[in-house]
Amino acid sequence: MTPIQLISPVDGSVYAERMPLARDAAFAMAARAKAAQPAWAARPLAERIALVKAAVAALNAMAPRVVEELAWQMGRPTRFGGEFGGVNARTDYMSEIAAETLAPVMIEDSAAFRRYIARQALGVVFIIAPWNYPYLTTINTLVPALIAGNTVVLKHASQTMLVGERIAEAFHGAGIPQDVFQNVVLDHPTTEALIGARAFNFVNFTGSVGGGQAIERAAAGTFTPLGLELGGKDPGYVRADADLEAAVDTLMDGAMFNAGQCCCGIERIYVHESLYDAFVEKSVAWVKALKLGNPFDAESTLGPMANKRFAAVVRAQIAEAVAAGAKALIDPALFPADDGGAYLAPQILVNVDHSMRVMMEESFGPVVGIMKVKDDAEALALMNDSPYGLTASVWTTDYDTAAALGEQIDTGTVFMNRADYLDPALCWTGCKDTGRGGSLSYLGFHSVTRPKSYHLKKVQK
Repeated sequence: MTPIQLISPVDGSVYAERMPLARDAAFAMAARAKAAQPAWAARPLAERIALVKAAVAALNAMAPRVVEELAWQMGRPTRFGGEFGGVNARTDYMSEIAAETLAPVMIEDSAAFRRYIARQALGVVFIIAPWNYPYLTTINTLVPALIAGNTVVLKHASQTMLVGERIAEAFHGAGIPQDVFQNVVLDHPTTEALIGARAFNFVNFTGSVGGGQAIERAAAGTFTPLGLELGGKDPGYVRADADLEAAVDTLMDGAMFNAGQCCCGIERIYVHESLYDAFVEKSVAWVKALKLGNPFDAESTLGPMANKRFAAVVRAQIAEAVAAGAKALIDPALFPADDGGAYLAPQILVNVDHSMRVMMEESFGPVVGIMKVKDDAEALALMNDSPYGLTASVWTTDYDTAAALGEQIDTGTVFMNRADYLDPALCWTGCKDTGRGGSLSYLGFHSVTRPKSYHLKKVQK
């Protein structure tokens, strides 16, 4: 069996190496998770919540190590810290709503009948987590799954496989039993075999469209429920009444933060013709102020992409667009750290259109295309001209206008004057090739439980 290697984007070295579980060991692992679930679900809800919150607190205590390891694993500058703000907010919110959300809905409680709908844990939840926000994306499902009474198996992306180890260390140290939460390293064939054998009762996957298709093929005929958050090409629309400064600052940050490697990052922008020139000018100035460099350098605001092959995709999209008539506004020479590998200079493209891959296919890197539009109708048509639908950002002064436009956008979340953010009280979901299912909010608990109806009748004598 071949070891799985984690190649650091910082310097190209092998940062970690782990052997994947052999097939028999993997099936034994899944069996232990199944066997441990009834006892975990039988614990009082308050106890499960307390253990999960203690586990997250233990994870917070690892912050210095976590931040350093994140930089080595996926390149995020250490100046931005870890992901603890979101981890804590999501844990706290899901903990707060658990009792009410999971409580039975009583239809009748009389001398003759007791009828109600309960929520029951699905069993074993399998999380296949991505590398771009490796703690946040895991927590989205891990916290509600454990609180609801499921056991959890986590398989993290090879690019951030130490994240799974840190979570396991924190959760086990806080008192969550070993078999209730297991972190594993698996290869693709073993993963597919486990899913195909119905080893899990729910599979949550965050990753590429191709990865989601592979999960669906593996689960075909098993009736295993799936939660899939796949690709995105999230648009921003700047209307004539937008606050220009705020739009530039938020949309450029949404496009460039984390080297553009954000599930809901801004990848294409449509600007009303009255603001277009000013928006482009200010956006170029904003991006030129970034500093690409080693993530351990306190001056770096942009680190390397997680892998040089990811950067190669973005470079190819940019080159193709320029060859087809697009204009690149950022001179890569301004960013001498661009090494042709994982370190990639940010880019803004104009004179783009939807015949170009950079405007239609997921880039997942520090590049954004900007197009001029004449009105709402043109912007809506362009925003919807995409195989993806995760988020859309609308810039206007009016709630009603944003909501009316949002009704016409094929997307999972509509933002007004905001972008690249997850609100734990709102469902995180997508449509089209972005996938299906939802996490966070009360619906996040519904994803990891099933309704169970009780119709209890007393025999009258």
